[in-house]
Amino acid sequence: MAETFELEIATPERLLARTTVREAEIPAANGYIGVLPQHAPLLSELGTGDMWYVDEDGKRKHLALAGGWVEVLSGHVRVLADRAEYAEEVDVARAEAALRRANERMAHPGAGMDVGRALNAMKRARSRLEAARQK
Repeated sequence: MAETFELEIATPERLLARTTVREAEIPAANGYIGVLPQHAPLLSELGTGDMWYVDEDGKRKHLALAGGWVEVLSGHVRVLADRAEYAEEVDVARAEAALRRANERMAHPGAGMDVGRALNAMKRARSRLEAARQK
């Protein structure tokens, strides 16, 4: 029985990872998916959140993800994210400012405010900060 699987993480702009891993946790649209070797095949929409994986050396790596798709096949997981960045790439000051702006919009909604857009901005900022805390 295989103890690892291949993980590929990409956005429209770049390939973030193509590596062999022991396990992963991926934010799906309706909750987190834990993936171990020999996981059953599935296709799911990605949500917004902190993704992590454990590489062959036992090191845990964190990324902030937002939107896209995940495909789990025998021995291979493909994460095609709309947005993704490693924890060490997160500009914490910028993410904190984005979270403050989103919170302010939600606390004092103006006429015609797009609530869904404000909530998504809040989720993305929280995801980025959560990933950054893991580095």
